[in-house]
Amino acid sequence: MSSRIVIKVMIGFYILLFFAYLFGPLAVMTVTAFNTPNYPTAYPFEAFTLDWFVKLWNHRAMMEGLRNSVIIGIGVILVSVPVGLAASIVMSQIYDRARPLYYLVTVSPVLTPGVIIGISTVIFWKDFSEMTMTKSFLYDGIVLTIFGQSSFIAAYCLLIIMARLQRFDRAQEEAALDLGASYPQVFWHILLPFLKPALISAAVIAFLSSFENYNTTTFAILANKTLVTVLAGEVRQGTTPALSALAVIIIGISLVGAIIYEVMKRREEAAAERNRERAKLAERGELLLPATS
Repeated sequence: MSSRIVIKVMIGFYILLFFAYLFGPLAVMTVTAFNTPNYPTAYPFEAFTLDWFVKLWNHRAMMEGLRNSVIIGIGVILVSVPVGLAASIVMSQIYDRARPLYYLVTVSPVLTPGVIIGISTVIFWKDFSEMTMTKSFLYDGIVLTIFGQSSFIAAYCLLIIMARLQRFDRAQEEAALDLGASYPQVFWHILLPFLKPALISAAVIAFLSSFENYNTTTFAILANKTLVTVLAGEVRQGTTPALSALAVIIIGISLVGAIIYEVMKRREEAAAERNRERAKLAERGELLLPATS
């Protein structure tokens, strides 16, 4: 047996071990969601059942936490993405000497522990709402959680959008301004379409980061609950296959979303490739493009 064969066998073994470590728990959890015992059990498999999905649907606290998590996630998107967009535009416009300090200030919330952000969010907005007589609106668990999570998730959006913005050709803005476009028109018709992929990515990252956040949420949520805080309480009391059923649903939604995204991406790439081929044929005079009015 040659050394090359040994290396291939070892690499294959480690790859198999890696995927078993990665997907093994998910496979076991999926089996427990359809097994009848009251405690999550993959073996022996007694009988197939969907009762745990029904019990999950009837779990009032978990459904309320899920609803709050979705509301908070949408709120975080509405706050974090515009803030990250504005911060990235400012980053590209300020002087080079001030850029490192500005970058440090905007990214520093990512380095701050979530417990500190949660506690400081509650203290600050409590005092602010009392001074401005807006306590009935601002001092609310869902609102505070949106503010607390957005304070560091906006930094993620900044990094994503800034990476895309660095490839933007400023000559397009200058050409549009020279042709009489206003700054709002340049922003809406040139800059935003270019940043669309980054904005969508930032929105997805913001929602997922908000949905799974625990440290900041557990302090800022006050008397309300999110899905993560409910799950933490359920696990302390003893897990049930209903939690496995929830995990199966989340995994299924993630897989469907990933498949839909991949199909749409390949269609867009195929359409772009066809357009490039048509452009090449038109340049060689082999294809007449339809006249545009």
